[in-house]
Amino acid sequence: MKKFMTVVALLLAAGFAQAANDGLITKKSAHSVKVTLDRLEAALEKNGIGVALRWNHSEKGKEVDIPLRPTELLLFGNPKLGTHLFTSNQTAGIDLPLKALAWEDAKGQVWLTYNDPAYIAKRHRIGDRDDIVAKMSKALAGLSDAATKP
Repeated sequence: MKKFMTVVALLLAAGFAQAANDGLITKKSAHSVKVTLDRLEAALEKNGIGVALRWNHSEKGKEVDIPLRPTELLLFGNPKLGTHLFTSNQTAGIDLPLKALAWEDAKGQVWLTYNDPAYIAKRHRIGDRDDIVAKMSKALAGLSDAATKP
């Protein structure tokens, strides 16, 4: 019985951990935070996707004497795809342009995290743009692989 309860507790904990990351896709990177975002930015530009902003959270923290492990954010978008979500529900604009966060954990491992387009569509009750969401998801999978793989 004790073993059963331990398994149940582990499954519940895993479920809570997954719920805490609801809507986020996170990939392990073989590169530093800077190089991961450099590679993502290059892949985006190569594919005609505009970069709106690159924000270095670590540097901003340093400016106010708050230490933070390497953490950088990239805002980017393709109006040919994203604007279709706005025509279904303009509140999608709070989640677009898309964002990717490269960050280093306490063990020194770098990760790349971004919002799942399917989650964005669900969050904004967009049910009539499945083809656009699929294109966005496929593009992000490839672009994030280009940024994180060796």
